[in-house]
Amino acid sequence: MHDPVHEEVHHGHTIRIYHDEDAESPRDWCNLGTMVCWHRRYTLGDDHRFGDPHAFLCDLAGCADETDHSFRRLMELAQKRAVILPVYLYDHSGLAMNTTGFHCPWDSGQVGFIYVTLDDVWKEFGVMRVSKKLRARVEDMLRSEVETYDDFLGGRIYGYTVEVDGEEVDACWGFVGDFEEHCLPEARAAIPRPGLSSSMEQNAAAAPMP
Repeated sequence: MHDPVHEEVHHGHTIRIYHDEDAESPRDWCNLGTMVCWHRRYTLGDDHRFGDPHAFLCDLAGCADETDHSFRRLMELAQKRAVILPVYLYDHSGLAMNTTGFHCPWDSGQVGFIYVTLDDVWKEFGVMRVSKKLRARVEDMLRSEVETYDDFLGGRIYGYTVEVDGEEVDACWGFVGDFEEHCLPEARAAIPRPGLSSSMEQNAAAAPMP
């Protein structure tokens, strides 16, 4: 195990925060969206069968693969059948991903899409039509999935151990994002406050017998 990224003593317990080096990809979780990507060096997103973005958009739009529709027209047709967002990758001393693009044109570019069909939205939310409000909500959910995957690509998945006198008494892994927001508070919460057990015992002893 590598050195911890954070260490502290809390209520007499030693907390250590580590990078979770065995973390599974968030794309293996149960996601609403499907992420399709193409890259020469990296395998990104979800498994798919499409050789290029044109073939993917044709399939999603319900067009023949040999169609001469422009990319813009294919996107318009695809958006009538799905909620779809572009996915961009920044590749420089590490990987980063978002749905809005990066300022550096040399080390970044669009690598794919994240989408969910309207049929699946209907099933997921139990609706007969997708309103503008629901579409915006689904887009936010897709952006959140990309943000989570960005944390994974950037190594921002953590775990903690709790020790007393050198003996590990608790551990948990798989916290995504800033460890100070998620992993560390959970580690602190796992440690009983001093005197809590004795107070509970005193209250139980003082309680009248039924």
